[in-house]
Amino acid sequence: MFRRQLHDRLMSVAVAALLLSSCARLGPEDVSDSAGMTVGEGKPVPAAAETPAVGTGDRDAADDPEIWVDPKDASRGVIIGTDKQAGLYVYDLTGKQLQYVPGGKPNNVDLRDGFPTAQGARVLVAASDRGRPGAGAALFLLDPATLKLSLWGEVPVDLAEPYGLCLARRGETFLVIVNGTDGQVRQHTVAAGPDGRPVFKEERRFAVPSQPEGCVADDATGRLYLGEEGAGVWRFDVGAGPAKGEKIAVAPSEMLTPDVEGLTLLREGPVTWLIASSQGDSAFAVWRVDGPKPEYRGRFSVTAAGAVDAVTGTDGVAALGGPVGAFPEGLVVMQDDEDHGQAGGGAKRARQNFKLVDWREVKEALGLRP
Repeated sequence: MFRRQLHDRLMSVAVAALLLSSCARLGPEDVSDSAGMTVGEGKPVPAAAETPAVGTGDRDAADDPEIWVDPKDASRGVIIGTDKQAGLYVYDLTGKQLQYVPGGKPNNVDLRDGFPTAQGARVLVAASDRGRPGAGAALFLLDPATLKLSLWGEVPVDLAEPYGLCLARRGETFLVIVNGTDGQVRQHTVAAGPDGRPVFKEERRFAVPSQPEGCVADDATGRLYLGEEGAGVWRFDVGAGPAKGEKIAVAPSEMLTPDVEGLTLLREGPVTWLIASSQGDSAFAVWRVDGPKPEYRGRFSVTAAGAVDAVTGTDGVAALGGPVGAFPEGLVVMQDDEDHGQAGGGAKRARQNFKLVDWREVKEALGLRP
């Protein structure tokens, strides 16, 4: 009896230790903070397509997408999405996986076309990365001829924990902007050096009061939009001098329910729209921002359609105006925190993915007109 009791006690201790050890290995970014949410209360917009779930299961993984389209052929292009536990995925414009680039822990991703290299113009792709020691941003090059993505180098950034990222272009200068969980922001120039490797230089640093993440730059106007997760959206310039910020949207509010996550811009001729991911209520807020003051135009949420489930607890978002594959006026891509097996129910897959939305549906739902 004593031996059996001792055995049972030892087994209980071992199991408890194993559970504690597993919990200790899971950081705050390993467990989704928005699981189990319902579809938001924005104007309903149907999902058009989706990507496969990212490979990392049972943890918070899919985070941020970006879109590139061949300027000479709108039927050619890619969607790049992060698995922040493992690497980058490359999809075609229908959501089909084309490539997986393992390595690091890439959180946010952005890109800029026309980046000069010795091999010709490439698409510069950058991702904030907490998985490569000493690096704040991982740099990749996308070959526009083959649509292949390759790791190019790293930018070491003086941040305790790199988190959000966006790229900008000021004339012929390309900029990598990385923010950290402590509110600090670092802005670097980047170019290809004589040996083909990245050459970078810190240009300026500034901060917001609390943790930011999503950011997006408007190269045409020189404006930078930065989301402060629990407080709203800021607007800065992308110059080299001291940063002067203006908060253009407050959270929590009727527009945004924290966390404020992804930010993206969509251009239609002279009109530019800013879209912000309102994670706390599974919705997206839209402003017109080509004028001197932002004009709030409403919110939308993505509902199930056909075999594609709805978007809940969303994180990153990307948009591109004009013809994009099968989407004649533009495409919006967003992270879905819980990818269900089918629309309207079914067994849940403990994974996350990205949903595709026709921009025409958003415009119709919100009555967006220039």
